[in-house]
Amino acid sequence: MGERRGAAAAALGAGACYCLWRLAAGRRRGQRAAAGAAPGPPAENSPPVSAHTMDADALQKLIHLLQATDDPLIQEQALITLSNSAAFSVNQDIIRNLDGLSVIGGMLSDCIPKVKEKALNALNNLSMNIKNQEEIQVYITQVCRNVETAPLNSDLQLAGLRLLTNMSVTSDYHHKMINSIPCFLHLLSEGTERTQIQVLKVLVNLSANPALTRHLLRAQMPSLLLLFDTCINRDILLRALAFAANLKKNMNDEDGTMIQDQYSEDSIFFTLCRDSTPFARKLASLLHHPDTEVKEQVVRILTQ
Repeated sequence: MGERRGAAAAALGAGACYCLWRLAAGRRRGQRAAAGAAPGPPAENSPPVSAHTMDADALQKLIHLLQATDDPLIQEQALITLSNSAAFSVNQDIIRNLDGLSVIGGMLSDCIPKVKEKALNALNNLSMNIKNQEEIQVYITQVCRNVETAPLNSDLQLAGLRLLTNMSVTSDYHHKMINSIPCFLHLLSEGTERTQIQVLKVLVNLSANPALTRHLLRAQMPSLLLLFDTCINRDILLRALAFAANLKKNMNDEDGTMIQDQYSEDSIFFTLCRDSTPFARKLASLLHHPDTEVKEQVVRILTQ
């Protein structure tokens, strides 16, 4: 591993050597702390570096470092620094212009979960920029695959869902997520509250697109009604109601052209529309919910 670091440093020059030294030093401090040793004071020649103050030259060296090293811990630290710097809009453009999006996107196929997670976090911050989204969208299929194959409720899975949330705010890339709808509903059924909230953010975005209404209504989720209990987490309940309201609105806008025979009994369509009596009872109960926003969403569904 030391030989690889030496080769990378030689190839990248003095500036990258500094970046590499800073990352390696941080790694050693972390190892000492993990072993129970108190971290030493920062060296006088090691001033703190703010991600915001990194200029284009420093960002370019960091991107080159990410390409040159195969040390996963250094890759993680480089991705964290890029992710932090991408929280500032000016850096989002710089990283894109330095071809950093493709370098970070290439890390999504890494076999080490932590590296993929940090790459997803970096892309998530970078996706706040519309021009960046145009490049990041080529990785949506890979991101969906990472979400599907990641351990349930893992940080890797949540990182992927956060990126998909940003990438689904507009309908431009919804078609790339259609095949993952069954996966999203599985996570909604089986995940923890944290996972449920994050996947509902994606589903609410998708449900706002009329072009995806039939795909969502065909999908199967027998346990959907459980999300509309009065005792459910408020953040989950609000998003579940918004999801249902979007689907009902899109159905009404189609002027009754929905063909009921094309939906199975376990489909979302049957839960919300065909056999809607249990759902109607849930909504009636939620009209007495203490939260105003919950009641507003219920009224939105009932008046469509």
